[in-house]
Amino acid sequence: MIARRLISLSLQSRVLTSSLRVMSSIPPPECLFKEMNIPNRQLFGPGPSTMPQVIGASQAQPLLGHLHPEFVEIMSQCRLGLQYVFKTRNAYTFAVSGTGHAGMEAAILNLAERGETILVAKAGIWGQRAADLGRRLGLKVEVVEVADGEIVPVRALEEAATRVKPALIFVCHGESSTGIVQPLEGLSKIAHDNGGLLLVDTVASLGGAPFDMDQLNVDCVYSATQKVLNGPPGLAPISFSDRAIQKIKNRKERVASFYFDALELGNYWGCDGEMRRYHHTAPISSVYALREALAIIAKKGIDNLIQQHVDNATAMYNQLGEAGLSMFVNKKEDRLPCLHTIKVPEGVDWKAVQSSLFGQGIEVAGGLGATTGKIFRIGTFGQNSEPVKAKEVVNKFIQVVKEQSKL
Repeated sequence: MIARRLISLSLQSRVLTSSLRVMSSIPPPECLFKEMNIPNRQLFGPGPSTMPQVIGASQAQPLLGHLHPEFVEIMSQCRLGLQYVFKTRNAYTFAVSGTGHAGMEAAILNLAERGETILVAKAGIWGQRAADLGRRLGLKVEVVEVADGEIVPVRALEEAATRVKPALIFVCHGESSTGIVQPLEGLSKIAHDNGGLLLVDTVASLGGAPFDMDQLNVDCVYSATQKVLNGPPGLAPISFSDRAIQKIKNRKERVASFYFDALELGNYWGCDGEMRRYHHTAPISSVYALREALAIIAKKGIDNLIQQHVDNATAMYNQLGEAGLSMFVNKKEDRLPCLHTIKVPEGVDWKAVQSSLFGQGIEVAGGLGATTGKIFRIGTFGQNSEPVKAKEVVNKFIQVVKEQSKL
């Protein structure tokens, strides 16, 4: 009797499975029956950067719930680590779930309201993106623009701010499309004297160039995890000053996005001292990775890390100069120490250089936007700025460029 029931159940199971197969109008993709192809590549482009094994291993740890006490503790440790690297005591310091671009959107959405003016310092593609986002949000957009490879003069921003009285001034500290590092001294005073706030993009520069949020009196800064932090992309560290939080609390209208609402996010991350409310399910494994990335920086020391990038950059300039190659940004003091832009020599096929290095397991990028075809971009973010490692990659780059120039 039992045997008959088992046979009957087995037949029913087969019929059910068969009917499910018949019901599916889309066959399973053949590619999903094969293993993924993930080569071990050295990422010396503009990001993401090469990820240390300890950070990658953290993502294989067991998942926790997004409000489990152990995970909340890891979030709190990340907040402290982000305050350390941003050099701030701002309570509202946390990470937005999303890439660096999510940081830009969260910042502008919260800090400016429809009809207000945003003043954008445009020295490359990221100023262009900020201006475009401002228009999409119904802001009045004023742009101070310079040629690629140049920094925006502080005087030009002051004149524009005095004229248009912006609610927000946007500046990209490290412009990854051109390789400049924008001076920030005096900008907060210009913003505040004209009734506005200062917003700084440090996606490509945080940890690789000097930056002190509190000393510079910056109102909001955001970054990303996949550059100097050497983590996977997927989180956007961000910090709001008390002045910025007051502006958000006194808005005429609520922030249009619930997902990017800084006050809601701040509560979830434990910034306001109130009981945490469910906001969204955080990318648990990415937060693990951020915590490990911040631990590496804490053990090395943020100032030591920045100095390593500065020293390494000087060595690279000499190394490239001796090979007859020219930097895209003329003045050394205007160059971003962790992302180096080199002019493509006349007669050299930049795509062929990139392809050759790719074949050797090394990524080096071409330009972005208006600089496409004009420059190479070599990123020495985080562990990639270790002198021996960086020198070896640059030597291979020089060798390939020389080979191409002879063809």
